[in-house]
Amino acid sequence: MLFGWKDEYGTGVAKIDEQHKKLFEIAGKTYSLLNDEFAIDKYDRIIELINELREYAIFHFKFEEEYMLSIGYKKFFSHKVEHDDFIEKINNVDYAQLDKEQDVYLRHILEFVVEWISNHILKLDKKILQFSDK
Repeated sequence: MLFGWKDEYGTGVAKIDEQHKKLFEIAGKTYSLLNDEFAIDKYDRIIELINELREYAIFHFKFEEEYMLSIGYKKFFSHKVEHDDFIEKINNVDYAQLDKEQDVYLRHILEFVVEWISNHILKLDKKILQFSDK
């Protein structure tokens, strides 16, 4: 699985791009943990990373939503639903399953997060910039 910041993710809004980079950074830390063959029980660290991801995503989504409202973005509500769905998915992590199969479950979470962030930026966040240019 390849992931990380690419120039194509740039929205043209510096603060939003910085925040997106931070989300990829958290995903990178998660990926490093997943591939740390010397860490036997990763549970506590995984929980820390999930919490960091949740808290940072909430902070970022709030900023992005305020930005959309400030420019009168017409698709604000459908965009906010996407944000809310992401947070709900992170809030519904099955910690018992995570404890049993740490690497498998962590890989599943990581794949979801990276795919969601990439698709969300490319398909939805880019539209905010297009709107604000008009």
